[in-house]
This record gives sequence, structure tokens and C-alpha cells, in this order.
Amino acid sequence: MTGRIVLLGATGYTGGRTAQAMVDRGLGPVLAGRDPDRLAGLAQRLGGLLTAHADVTDPASIRALVEPGDVLVSTVGPFLRLGGPAVEAAIDAGAVYLDSTGEPPFIRAVHETHGPEAARTGAALLTAFGNDYVPGVLAGALALRDAGEEARRVDVGYFLSGGGRGRAFSRGTVDSVVGVMNRPAYAFREGGLREEPGASRMRTFVVDGRPKPGVTIGASEQFALPRLAPGLRTVDVYLGWFGAASGAMHAASRVTPLLGRIPGSTALLQKVVARMPAAPNAATLGRTTSHFVAEVFDGTGTLLARTHLTSPDGYAITADLLAWGAGRAAEHGVDGVGALDAVGAFGLDALVAGAAEAGIVAVQPGE
Repeated sequence: MTGRIVLLGATGYTGGRTAQAMVDRGLGPVLAGRDPDRLAGLAQRLGGLLTAHADVTDPASIRALVEPGDVLVSTVGPFLRLGGPAVEAAIDAGAVYLDSTGEPPFIRAVHETHGPEAARTGAALLTAFGNDYVPGVLAGALALRDAGEEARRVDVGYFLSGGGRGRAFSRGTVDSVVGVMNRPAYAFREGGLREEPGASRMRTFVVDGRPKPGVTIGASEQFALPRLAPGLRTVDVYLGWFGAASGAMHAASRVTPLLGRIPGSTALLQKVVARMPAAPNAATLGRTTSHFVAEVFDGTGTLLARTHLTSPDGYAITADLLAWGAGRAAEHGVDGVGALDAVGAFGLDALVAGAAEAGIVAVQPGE
């Protein structure tokens, strides 16, 4: 089978990088967005791609984009505010959907609310198909394969090294963080999903011989890894981008949700973010290395297996993974319908190969 690929949000920072990654793979996506002049310029620079007008504030325009058999890739965020119409369009058409979100409430809605709807129409939803959170799902799946049937707990950590001074995150990423900071997060504990504030727990991983702290977040792993190992009782995902500030975030985890009750607090922060440059500092990204660590334990807390993956900057990962996933889905389809994870949709061996093409490779013990 060969389906059409539609890229929504192509003129944004992540969308532009994704469009380039698709073209580099020999794909010819239809570029969709609300600014025809910017779309036309991008399409011309990438070799004369087709374009289509679509505006997330006009759901009918999104629905008109998608036909059965298509692959719809959305990079339009913040997803809590803007992502719904693309998901609904893919469901209505029975299409394959991928996105670049890292927002835990949106991920949860895709799995718990939209997933059953998609299963009824034959659609396949692959949310958070980028640096958030395919590498952690992959690391966890590899560690679980090595651990065997005694696995009861998985801890996954996301870390950065290098970089130095300069902003390593796009305006869209910061806007997404602001949008979810006052929303409940979730965890997988005692064999089920439960709501809890972000940063409720903190632990330290050893990465490249150095201790690095991280705080808990909602992610994709809480949905994906229990499907691979039904005996799991706990899946925790830790974000380790904050260094010494992790302790303060953990201490403030009970207070942060209360900030959302202050009238206008989120809107004020969003106005500040709107003044930021859209793109991160290119030199900083070029010096950054991403690390993904998964550790599997048995019921007594004994470490059974550990996987450490590494890769270049997160935006390159996201663009390359979306391009790989869209191309494979368009040519071969995916396994299953409803809300899927990367391993379930493509198989572990295929995902390992696709991730390697995006620069995500295993670090051998002792390296």
C-alpha cells in the first residue's frame, strides 16, 4: 500500500524540520497550514511540493485534508489548545495519525478518549512520536526484552549533556510546557494508571559515569510498556533536564497545581513566551547530546536489565522519527487500530532500525 502523507503545521519550527527530513527520505508530503505565502515559499525551497490551506481554528478545513489511507502528521501545538481537530479528522477518515506533542494531558486524552473512537473507524493514532517519547519507549522495550518475565518495575530517564549557554528549546516547546504546568500528570503504579502532580518523585540515574537527578512526568511509556510486559506493576518516567533545580521542582510539586487557580497566571506566561524567538539557538543544539536510560527491576528491587540510548539534539530526533514513521506507515501500514505505541505499531526490530536512522543508538556498557 502507498498512502498520501499530509504534514500539518509545516511552516513552524518543528514542522519545517520535519518537512525537510521527509524530503531527504524521498517523500513528497502535502504541506498544510494557514499562511499560503509561507507555504508556497517552503514548498518551492523543498523542490515544488503540493500545498493545502488548513487552519486548526476551522475544523472543517482540517477534515477536508484527510482521506482514507492517508497519513496525517501534525506538528501544530500547543496540542492541548490546537491539536484536537487533527486527531478528530484522522478518526473520521480512518487514517493514520502521528504528532510531535510532549504534553501529558494530550497524550492521555489520545489513549483514553480518542483511542476507542479510532478503533471503531479503523484509524491508528500514534501520539508523541518524536523525542517525546519514542526513545524512552524503545529503551524500555529493549530493557524489558533483556529482563524477562520477572520484570515488575521500569524507570525511564531523559537527560541532556553538552549544550552550554544558549536556549535549547523552541518557542513552541516552552509554550507547551506553560500550557500543562498547572494540569494534573499521571503515573503507572500498582498495575494501573493514576493521577498525580508532575515531579512527585525524584531519583538519580548514572549517565556517562555522573549522577543526574530527574523528576517524574506523565509520558507515553506509562501506556506502552505495560502492553509489552503485563506483569509490570510500576512505570516511572523521569525528566532530567533541570540539574540542581530538580530538587526544588520536586519540593514544589504540591504547590504548582495551585498556581493555575490564580486568575490570568497562565495567560500572562503565554504572553511572555509569545515574545520569544521561534527557533532555539542552533549552536547550542549542535553541542547537545540526548540520553535515554531504562532500568528494569524485579519485585525485590533487584536490577535485571539496563539500556542506555544516545542521539543528537531532540528536534532532529523528532523530525527524523516523524519522517520515518510517516514513510513506513504510508508504504506498509501499521499493526492495529486505535491509540498505538511505536513498538506495537511497527514492531521492535523495525523501530530499532528506524531509530538508528534517526541517530538513536545504544551505548554499550563501559563506553
